[in-house]
Amino acid sequence: MAPSLSSGTRPETPGPTAPASDARLRRKRRRDRLRTIGFLSPWLVGFSVFFGYPLAATVYFSFMHYNQIKQPEFVGLRNWSYVFTQMPLFGPALWNTLWLVVVMVALRVVFGVGIGLLVTKLKSGVGFFRTAFYVPYLAPPVAATVAFVFLLNPATGPVNEILSAVGIDGPNWFNDPAWAKPSLVMLSLWGIGDLMVIFMAALLDVPKEQYEAAELDGAGALTKFRFVTWPNITPIVMFAVVTGVVQTMQYYTQALVAGKLASGVTIGPGTVIQPGYPDHSTITVPQLVYQLGFQNFNTGAACVLSLVLFAIAMAVTMLLMRRRSGLLSAED
Repeated sequence: MAPSLSSGTRPETPGPTAPASDARLRRKRRRDRLRTIGFLSPWLVGFSVFFGYPLAATVYFSFMHYNQIKQPEFVGLRNWSYVFTQMPLFGPALWNTLWLVVVMVALRVVFGVGIGLLVTKLKSGVGFFRTAFYVPYLAPPVAATVAFVFLLNPATGPVNEILSAVGIDGPNWFNDPAWAKPSLVMLSLWGIGDLMVIFMAALLDVPKEQYEAAELDGAGALTKFRFVTWPNITPIVMFAVVTGVVQTMQYYTQALVAGKLASGVTIGPGTVIQPGYPDHSTITVPQLVYQLGFQNFNTGAACVLSLVLFAIAMAVTMLLMRRRSGLLSAED
């Protein structure tokens, strides 16, 4: 006899089976993955086209003899052996590049912090000084280098004339191998406006309550900078150092233009520029890459130099990003 339904209860319906539930869960996860890939697709396309493929092609051509005319020919490690054992300018170019990385990046960070502190502490004329320090950064690299070489011309430049007026014998600047790289560093410090703006924003973001507490404890200017300012701006210092290293490892235009102008050679159609004047003191690895790849059509050796530069930049960046490097505290 069928059970009575007079009590108003309904028979229980069986729930979904486990396979059906698992299938719905898998479909949901698949939709989530596709949605995530869709949002990431602009970055994935850009990364693949502008980084992944060029890097893979550079590795491929580093094992090939390729003059950009004939088909590539596999030569194994011959290009690598040529760069490390037979290229006379590889050592000076690598040394100059690393010298510029260490000296230029360090001084730019120090000057950037110093000028940022100076501008933020001014009581009047802040807008004028902020503009005066930032405007040189807006000058195109070639124009800025031409102006700087003119200012530092050892014979007719106003800088040496001013030094001579006060009884100082000015150096030859870009015409002296000992002063060529310091002159490039001075040129980079002249355009310090980008770091000044970044550090100004970081300094203005330091909580004023911490400065007030330090003053109540009797802290002086150096103590407040060490225990209040520096801990708050260390992430920005890390950013400035890492980006500065990457940019300086690609240093090309200013060194090439300064050396060419200082040498006095007229640049015209068909002129082959030999970088590194004077005495290869300003030659950098990117200049060698251009010279090998686009002047000598030795694409394989140029790719080897590019990979060496990439490996050094990655190694230095990874070293700086490690917490125990001292730029970041453990809690950052």
